Amino acid sequence: MSDRGSGGRRDLPETADTEDLGRELAGTLRAGDVVILDGPLGAGKTAMTRGIAAGLGVRGRVTSPTFIIARQHPAGVEGAPGLVHVDAYRLAAADGTASLEDLDALDLDTDLADSVVVVEWGEGVAERLADEHLHVRLQRDEESETRYAAWEWVSR
Repeated sequence: MSDRGSGGRRDLPETADTEDLGRELAGTLRAGDVVILDGPLGAGKTAMTRGIAAGLGVRGRVTSPTFIIARQHPAGVEGAPGLVHVDAYRLAAADGTASLEDLDALDLDTDLADSVVVVEWGEGVAERLADEHLHVRLQRDEESETRYAAWEWVSR
């Protein structure tokens, strides 16, 4: 278990609740951390990233990086971490897997050690970017449309 807590679960009735949780989780993050966001389409992965970005105080509007794969957001305050927001969905092969080399091929021009890296659809590959990562699973009940998140720090 990480020294940053065991995790938790929270209902997220509104998009603002998802962003608020992201801001809260940002308080546990530091440069070099990896956050993996998983869940179906429309579960709130980009809203969670917006909240994390707000909590970190990074610059730039946070939108889905689906078509460009990765967006970099510089730190808003000197010495604070920036944010690298990656959408690994389009990196996946037909079997749904992606490789660490696929992420490396993005050739991000920022030092990942100076940023928090948030990877949507990253389960199965992005956890290899760090010795521990924050895994956030976002879900949406299809019958009631109720959304919730469960999160935990995971070590390799």
